[in-house]
Amino acid sequence: MTKTNILLWICCVLYLGAQGQQISKEELVFLTPEWKGERYTDGRPKVPDAILERMKFVTLEEAWAVLRNENYKHQYDDGWVMINPDSVLVGRAVTATFMPGRPDIHTVIDDRGHNHDKRIKSQNSWPIDLLTKRDVYVVDQFGAHEDGPTIGDNLGNSIFAKTGNGIVYNGAVRDINGLREIGSFTSFFRSYHPSHHLNDPKGQLNTTLVGINTPTRIGKATVMPGDVVLGRDGGVIFIPAHLAEKVVKTSEIVRLRDMFGHQRLREQKYTPGEIDSRWSEEIEKDFSKWLTSNIDTLPVPKEQIQELLKQRTW
Repeated sequence: MTKTNILLWICCVLYLGAQGQQISKEELVFLTPEWKGERYTDGRPKVPDAILERMKFVTLEEAWAVLRNENYKHQYDDGWVMINPDSVLVGRAVTATFMPGRPDIHTVIDDRGHNHDKRIKSQNSWPIDLLTKRDVYVVDQFGAHEDGPTIGDNLGNSIFAKTGNGIVYNGAVRDINGLREIGSFTSFFRSYHPSHHLNDPKGQLNTTLVGINTPTRIGKATVMPGDVVLGRDGGVIFIPAHLAEKVVKTSEIVRLRDMFGHQRLREQKYTPGEIDSRWSEEIEKDFSKWLTSNIDTLPVPKEQIQELLKQRTW
């Protein structure tokens, strides 16, 4: 076990609540202090559906630039295998952290989950029971490959029924043909293997669940429950809840300015040098007029364009 994994395990143990490895509401609120909006009953930030809808049009570059500017430098990871690579995955993160199976830890976690918390299923089902619409199940399965998969087509169908979304899974999946048949199960995972995990602490034990909705690490990214997951074009970025609206608004401004600039270049009204550099007051005034004239047909909500126009001084 690497030093990083040991520290992660200690971190998860410190964050455990009274419900089968699930973080307490108080601790989750404590760890997400910048979020001032609505929360789920367990404390997880609940970014509004309207922001999630608008997030579907955000590029990875746009989101990355905003987060980088806010000093969030470890929110992106790539190198994924995908289901539905031409689709976009957007939703609120529900996290789970597994580690290589260890009988003593696994047994006490099982006992608490089954006897105290009345969980009747195996550990890999516990986080799935918490999923709701527009969630994304984000799992650190420590890259496990052979004998590692905890998700196949049965759990995949359950996840999709609960969320309408796919997964971000740092490990191998199985039953990949069945997962593809789900249709809109846009997913990111590390590999495929036909084996499955075993969780018998008295026999073969491959995985142990050490955290539900705790901070977790996915590749090079740090993920918090309630982060907005944006997966597209081969990469996944995890956007802190309190920055989701800023990411969306910044993307929309960039999109509108690009549309205007491209149109004016085709019309040969301005030169590439004028559009690529800081815009003159004349171009900015032209942009404001263009926004007003096209407000009903632009691919940005009308109220957002009106808000943008109110902020402009020309």
